[in-house]
Amino acid sequence: MIMIELRRSNERGHFDHGWLNTYHTFSFGDYHDPGQMGFRSLRVINEDRVLPGEGFGTHPHRDMEIITYVLSGALAHRDSSGGEGVLRPGEIQHMTAGAGIRHSEFNASQTEPVHFLQIWILPEKNGLRPGYEQRKFDVNGMRLVASRDGRDGSLRIHQNVDLYASRPNPGQVVTHALAPNRHAWLQVARGTVTLNGTELHAGDGAAVRDEQRLEIRATEPAEVLLFDLA
Repeated sequence: MIMIELRRSNERGHFDHGWLNTYHTFSFGDYHDPGQMGFRSLRVINEDRVLPGEGFGTHPHRDMEIITYVLSGALAHRDSSGGEGVLRPGEIQHMTAGAGIRHSEFNASQTEPVHFLQIWILPEKNGLRPGYEQRKFDVNGMRLVASRDGRDGSLRIHQNVDLYASRPNPGQVVTHALAPNRHAWLQVARGTVTLNGTELHAGDGAAVRDEQRLEIRATEPAEVLLFDLA
């Protein structure tokens, strides 16, 4: 049976801490919903807005693949593996927390807010060597930005997941074929699209099962992330 299960933006967990305005698609921190513990190996999608000069002080992670995707502004990163840099729109960061890593993330600007998505994916095994990489991508059509094998210049992650980014213009259609026994999650970062005829707005997500072909049509300038999951 074909199934598209929607997770609307206004259904997400939400906290406004003043310096941080955050939405949680799945259970995270003080937001706990036993019905929203992730989808397949996708565990966290947080949409964060951080005020100028503010950020997350040094804190630990372990046994998680962490992907950061900036929508506007600039995010500074530093971690105990030696990785550091400033992440801007068009650049994607991947960190393997593995056996243990400590890092900090701050708005790199003293005048402009930063708006970004942070994504956690469960690794295929625990205790991996921590690591960090950051890359700029030209996104045309449906662009592979992270994968298990690092093909086509994508970031290499330790899980059977292909992550695609797309920025369709109004009226543009992008498609993706799902292999048998694969699943998908579509996250709309901005704009409005239809997914196989179902309308989705910024902040909405959709879990897809038992579907062979995904058709994403933009009805206004949009930006989406598509996870192809085992």
